[in-house]
Amino acid sequence: MSTRVRNMEFSCEGALFSKSEILATAEKLKPEIRNLANSISKGYEDDNASINLPDDKDMLSKVEQIINEKLQLKPEYLIVIGIGGSNLGTIAVQEAVLGKLYNQQNPAMKVLYADTVDTELINAIVKIAESALAKGGSIILNVISKWGTTTETIANFTVLVDLLRRHRNEYAKYIVATCDKGSKLWRLALKEGFSFLEIPEKVGGRYSVFSPVGLFPLGLLGTNLGRLLEGARSMRDSCLNMDPEKNPATIAASIQYLHYKCGRNISDLFLFSNDLESVGKWFRQLMAESLGKEYNRRGEKVNCGITPTVSIGSTDLHSMAQLYLGGPYDKFTTFVRVEKSNSRIDVPNLKDYSKLISGIKGKSLDEIMDAILEGTKRAFRKDRRPFVEITLPDKSEYSMGQLLQFKMMETIYLAYLLDVNPYDQPNVEGYKEDARKMLAGKR
Repeated sequence: MSTRVRNMEFSCEGALFSKSEILATAEKLKPEIRNLANSISKGYEDDNASINLPDDKDMLSKVEQIINEKLQLKPEYLIVIGIGGSNLGTIAVQEAVLGKLYNQQNPAMKVLYADTVDTELINAIVKIAESALAKGGSIILNVISKWGTTTETIANFTVLVDLLRRHRNEYAKYIVATCDKGSKLWRLALKEGFSFLEIPEKVGGRYSVFSPVGLFPLGLLGTNLGRLLEGARSMRDSCLNMDPEKNPATIAASIQYLHYKCGRNISDLFLFSNDLESVGKWFRQLMAESLGKEYNRRGEKVNCGITPTVSIGSTDLHSMAQLYLGGPYDKFTTFVRVEKSNSRIDVPNLKDYSKLISGIKGKSLDEIMDAILEGTKRAFRKDRRPFVEITLPDKSEYSMGQLLQFKMMETIYLAYLLDVNPYDQPNVEGYKEDARKMLAGKR
C-alpha cells in the first residue's frame, strides 16, 4: 500500500501489518481529522494553530518586509540565536535546500547558529562576527524565544548584542526579535527599537518552522518561502482527507502505533541523504516532546513515549546495521530517499582501481546509494524488521515543506492514538526552573 501526494510517495509495503489492520486503526482517527479540519476556520485560537501557518499571507508579507529591510544592510553573516524548536526546523530546511556545506561555498551571506551555551562555540562565533564588523561588514542577529526567558538564548543574545554595540552606534537596526507579542523579549524589542516578528501564541516551538521562527532566517538566506509554504499546504490538505487510503499521515501514525503496542518503542528515521541529517534532529525533538508524557489526557500516569533515533545512509550502515539487523526486535524504521540530486558524479574507469571492487565503474554515486538502500531493505524484509519508506523527488523548498508538514501531522495523529497531548511539555519546565534558581543563587 502506498500513497502519493504530488511528487512525495509514502510506501508501507514493509510494515508487517496487513492492510486491513492498518486501515482499521486509521479509522479510529476520524474524530481527530475532523477536529484538525475544524481548527482551520479558527485561525490561531486553539492548540492546533500551527496547521494554519501555511495559509497566513499577512504573516508572510510582514516577514518579507523585514527581510527586504535587512538585505539593504548587506549582511555578511546571519546569526540565529535560539535553541530547540527555535532553530532546528530552520537548520533542517537550510541544509536540505542550500546544503550542509553552504557556508564553505562563499555565499554573499553566511549563517551561524548560536544555540547552546558552549563556551568554545560562542567564542568562535564572536571572533567571526567581530572580524566582519571590524572590517566594516555587517551582521544580523535574529534572536528567537517565545517568551524571552530561555536561559541559553538570552545569555548568547546578551553576549552578541554587547559585541554589536561596541562596533555599531545604530546597533538596533541589525537585530530582529522573533517572539510572542507581550513577552519580555517583545517589550525589550520595543524599548530598544529592534525589528519584531510575532509567533502566534498557540504555536509551540517544535511546530513553528512555518512561522516567522523559520521563515525569516530562511528567507533572508534566499530560500523560496512561497514554495516552502505551498508544499506544506498541499501535504496538510492531503492529511485532512477522511479516506485513510488517501491520507498518508493517518496510515503512518497507525503503523507506528501498532508497532508500539507490540513493544517496538524505538523509531529510527533513516535518511539516505547527508543534507537531511538535521531533518532527523528536528524530528527527534518533535516526536520526543510530543509523545513522551508522564500522564495521558485523562490524568492517568502512563509514562508513554517512543524514543526517536536518527541514522544517515549509508554512513550508519557501517556503525549501526549490526544492531538493527542482529539486535532486539524493538525498532521501527522509516527510510527516506531522494530521487534526484542537484548534481551527478560518476565513478571513473581507472584500470587499477576498478580491480578493487567490481560493478561500480561508470555508475553514478546516486545509483550506488540506491543499490545500498535496496540491499538494506531486502535484509530488513528477510529478517522481518518493520519499515516504511518516504520517497522525495528532490530536496527543494516544496519537498521540504511537504516532508516537515507530513511528520508534524503524523505526530499529532499518533498522539491521539496514544491518548496524550502533543502540544505540552510539562516535565521540561522543572529543570529549567531549577537552573534559573541556581543561577540566581537560590538553592
